[in-house]
Amino acid sequence: MRIAIRGALAAAILLAAGAASAKTLVFCSEGNPESLNPQTMTTTTGINAGRPFFNNLVEFVPGSTDIMPGLAESLTISADGTEYTFHLRRGVKFHSNDAFQPSREMNADDVIFSFDRQWKEDHPYHNVSAGYTYFQDMGMPELLNAIDKIDDYTVRFRLNRPEAPFLANLAMPFNVIQSAEYADRLLKAGTPEKFDEAPIGTGPFAFADFQKDVAVRYRAFPDYWAGKQPIDTLVFSITPTASVRLTKLKAGECQVMAFPNADDRPRIEADPALKFLEQEGLNVGYLALNTGTPPFHDVRVRRAVNMAIDKTAIVEAI
Repeated sequence: MRIAIRGALAAAILLAAGAASAKTLVFCSEGNPESLNPQTMTTTTGINAGRPFFNNLVEFVPGSTDIMPGLAESLTISADGTEYTFHLRRGVKFHSNDAFQPSREMNADDVIFSFDRQWKEDHPYHNVSAGYTYFQDMGMPELLNAIDKIDDYTVRFRLNRPEAPFLANLAMPFNVIQSAEYADRLLKAGTPEKFDEAPIGTGPFAFADFQKDVAVRYRAFPDYWAGKQPIDTLVFSITPTASVRLTKLKAGECQVMAFPNADDRPRIEADPALKFLEQEGLNVGYLALNTGTPPFHDVRVRRAVNMAIDKTAIVEAI
């Protein structure tokens, strides 16, 4: 069974992996990731590509917005809702690569590094890559008062006010937990930019290779704290054209594809060898104009396009 999907990639991978006996799963992705660090990305393409490397303190239950434990196995919340204390899992290992072999397990230092990098402008990694759009847009800099290391496996977040969606925000891809030790090693070597190019995380898959316009390759992490994945190799085959993705899916060149053409849906659903999946996602859709080339370099054209869009019709239809 091959799968065409609209919606969350994680669900697609789980379903496909559960149904496939092959040791390699190929996902026909729609484009190149702009980075492999979910903290710095805003596109579905980039977030999907970076997500398999990492975990969060808490995670979404697959297929829902309910919260379940992640790298934190438990937490307590103060009566006034302004302090969240997370008790971290022990025995969680980081990936390794040719340049880095971790000397310790994941601990509170990694949690603090992962948030301080996005939060504090004087942090040595704050300006290494692109900005932290989601972190900013969700109001995290104004919400956070302090992040305290109680001990190696206990971290307390102090907020400036109660925030009902705080745990949901922590489960979002932009709040993944990264290796402070790896960051320090690269900083001392004078190559901090490699941190986001060759990511190290605690997730189910480790980074193998990225060839622009070709593929991102992953290898299953044998020491994954939640258990090794049922496939050994994951490949994101970069295929920008939806019709080509569908052709590759039908030919068995990939087992999962994203974002089929809407007009192809009836054909996909009528094909017994294919399965069409869709689900609601935590997405923000937007129209981006390339202001660097004509005619959109002219603000008058952009204003005219904005005025011509029937926003009421979009709201009513979607």
